[in-house]
Amino acid sequence: MDDIENTEAPLPLDKLVRIYRKMRDHIQKMERDHEAALLPIKEQHEAVKQAIKDQMLTLGTTSVRTPNGTVTLSTMRRYSTNDWDSFKTFMVENEAIDLLEHRISQTNMRRWLEENPGLVPPGLNSNAEYSVSVRKPS
Repeated sequence: MDDIENTEAPLPLDKLVRIYRKMRDHIQKMERDHEAALLPIKEQHEAVKQAIKDQMLTLGTTSVRTPNGTVTLSTMRRYSTNDWDSFKTFMVENEAIDLLEHRISQTNMRRWLEENPGLVPPGLNSNAEYSVSVRKPS
């Protein structure tokens, strides 16, 4: 990783690409190595969390203070639909557009703007930035 020298002359693009790929490959290898090393610890951590949950359910409590920390048991509920067309119809009929998250589908918005160049939703913000992608030579 010491290929980058502290000089005033800019490095040639070919050398920057070589350095970039070498660093990216090194990062990916480190991530794979750490992921493999963390897997057994994550599995044990999940088992301990399950044991805590089981004991709290057995005790019939949602909060326990111990000398090592306070545990809170809460219910997380997730909602989804397997029928988007009916769900969208329901939202329109019941004026319940707030059932969706406040997030724009990037792909659908890009397609909408391409197909409707003169029709831009009010309040729409757009930010474009360059992205660098480097592949191995083929």
